[in-house]
Amino acid sequence: MIKSLSFGLLLTLLVLPAQAAFDVGQLMAGLARHPGGKAKFVETRFLAVLDKPLKASGEMTYIAPDRLEKRTLLPKPEILILDKDVLTLEREKQKFSINLASQPEALAFVDSIRGTLAGNRLALERNYLLHLVGNEEKWVLTMLPRDQRIASFVLRIVVSGSRGQMRSIEYLQADGDRSLLTIEPLAGP
Repeated sequence: MIKSLSFGLLLTLLVLPAQAAFDVGQLMAGLARHPGGKAKFVETRFLAVLDKPLKASGEMTYIAPDRLEKRTLLPKPEILILDKDVLTLEREKQKFSINLASQPEALAFVDSIRGTLAGNRLALERNYLLHLVGNEEKWVLTMLPRDQRIASFVLRIVVSGSRGQMRSIEYLQADGDRSLLTIEPLAGP
């Protein structure tokens, strides 16, 4: 088979440096370098029981490595704060908090977002099989649950982005419902 290659092509293959494929390690390193910031979001939820999708929009703030705040402005104001392992939801005049350490399935779901934002491969691989396609400019990371308890809630999570920033997160739930969160980074202060 080597005899069929021209001498020039063979020389070119030997002289050119091998280009490494974009891999999960490189993606995680790029995400980990991102310090956080603010972004606008639009969340579209497709529920089997409804004829039309539900839409919500607002702003998100991420402070590395473990604080995420999601402020929904439309259709109704709501604040969701993840600070370490405590998830707090404020809606109208009600406030509800839960320690995720006591809810392993919920913690695994939350870690899919937090782990990706922080570039924490170990946290992601604890609960998900990771599959990456694309390159640094445009990548798609698919996460498949390792644990059957998690898979009973979510079938797959697909995160896409560019360089060290997430641009969308899609959740396909086990019941067939799905949600798509698109993210548009805002300029710094």
